[in-house]
Amino acid sequence: MQKITSYTDLKVWQEGCRLATLIYMISSEFPKTEQFGITDQMRRAVVSIPSNIAEGFGRASAKEKTQFYYIAKGSLA
Repeated sequence: MQKITSYTDLKVWQEGCRLATLIYMISSEFPKTEQFGITDQMRRAVVSIPSNIAEGFGRASAKEKTQFYYIAKGSLA
């Protein structure tokens, strides 16, 4: 098993980045009238997933880590 030394080693962070790329590609096909509606909302939500995982990884306490991981999970809903 590979040692995890950075948030970039986390499979969940990697998959979050892949999902973000996919959402950006798909949403680029949405109508321009949705640019500031659902497109913007989806993009902000999906970017927050790997961002909050990275933020949580950098926190010292388990409580803080858990808080950021729950925020990332909430962005998937």
